[in-house]
Amino acid sequence: MKYYVSLQDYITLRSNISAILELDAHSVSSDGYGIRSLYFDGIHDHSLYDKNDGIFNREKYRIRIYNESDEVIKLERKSKYGSYIHKESSPLSRMEYDCILAGDYEVLSETTDRLRRDFYYALAYRNFRPGAITDYTREAYVYNAGNVRITFDKRLAAGVSGMDMFHPGLILQEVIEPGRTIMEVKFDEFLPDHIRRVLQPKNFVRSAISKYVICRERSIFHFKQ
Repeated sequence: MKYYVSLQDYITLRSNISAILELDAHSVSSDGYGIRSLYFDGIHDHSLYDKNDGIFNREKYRIRIYNESDEVIKLERKSKYGSYIHKESSPLSRMEYDCILAGDYEVLSETTDRLRRDFYYALAYRNFRPGAITDYTREAYVYNAGNVRITFDKRLAAGVSGMDMFHPGLILQEVIEPGRTIMEVKFDEFLPDHIRRVLQPKNFVRSAISKYVICRERSIFHFKQ
């Protein structure tokens, strides 16, 4: 469940949630940790239009890094079935990332890993190409019962100068107004009542927010200039 929240609401929610949930162990500070992702799409931008058209079943491929480091690089596939989301992940090396960006997809061809194999076919035979870079700071809180994660994604920005997440000259442009934060509430089976009361979701308007779509549309605008 995704919501836009104002700065005032964020401050209140953060105070209440941090009192009962633990800050994610990956956080490098009280502000959270950095996430940067490179999304891939087909030549007809079906991932973009499937989202905008509300297609029931859809999927996206992305490569994700944390805090601008190449220490951990993940290939991920995010599949959505109505309101349910399934995520798969496989590690990539920096060499594999560089090869993929250079158009050398054969580094993925010899594998028994299903996700890597499917991504290889998407690149080699379905003409998937880099589509957008998203960058933001995530402040995440966790609760083991129900596998609950509540995240605040701040300072969402799009890469507008290229498609290499590690390029030292990458230019990022914020794409939502200052002070606005994206809150996501994720859980497997149930949301405990005491957390639901703190969140008070009835006070917020649920939105179909896609960071990829927002940043992809901004990058399309820039690359057309």
